[in-house]
Amino acid sequence: MRMDNRSWPQASAGSTNGIVLQGEKVNVLIAHADAIVSAGLAALLGTHSDLQITVAGADQATAPVNADVLILDHRNGLEHMRRSAAAHHGDNQPPRVLIVTQLEREWEVRTAMMAGVHGYLLQHSDTEQLLTAVRTLSRGMRYLSPELSRCVADSFTRIGLTSRETDVLQLLAQGQCNKSIARELGIGVGTVKTHVKGLFDKLGATARTHAVVLATRRGLVGESYSNQPH
Repeated sequence: MRMDNRSWPQASAGSTNGIVLQGEKVNVLIAHADAIVSAGLAALLGTHSDLQITVAGADQATAPVNADVLILDHRNGLEHMRRSAAAHHGDNQPPRVLIVTQLEREWEVRTAMMAGVHGYLLQHSDTEQLLTAVRTLSRGMRYLSPELSRCVADSFTRIGLTSRETDVLQLLAQGQCNKSIARELGIGVGTVKTHVKGLFDKLGATARTHAVVLATRRGLVGESYSNQPH
């Protein structure tokens, strides 16, 4: 299944960012917020001779990391990408980030993709998917669970929201008015009204609250992180 390159750009054939040379071990740092998940990941990956596994506390998630692949939960994965985007890495390549999580709604996956994570895997995935994800990231490419690829593709095809409509929808879900949305996105109030009308048409909604309810049912907007699992 082909992902939209604008949402999740693929590494080019000549790219060397994050690529581990053949014969070298892949240094994997696991810093998942759930200690049990971290231990399970380490046990599954630790039996493979091409992988060097290190387990760290969740506080390492946002610290400078010397690893090829960094495995995190959803919340810390997004935070790491935000911090990484603002950091100066010098000659060191930042690690490839793999999120392992229970969160599987389209909005949650899309948020991670847009933040720049390199891989997204569900916690119930089998060992082969986990290995494939880690090794794919170590070669400078990106990985998304097959079932999530289908889910995201189906959602995009069915709803057909533009990137800006998605931005407006997230802010609508936060209860923001048109003026606040315009200020947040740096666009005119009239433009916001146009996007809101487009959302109503595509979602089949008759009011702002109705649009948010329908979008939530379809997994297009997220809930507060304080109420979510990792």
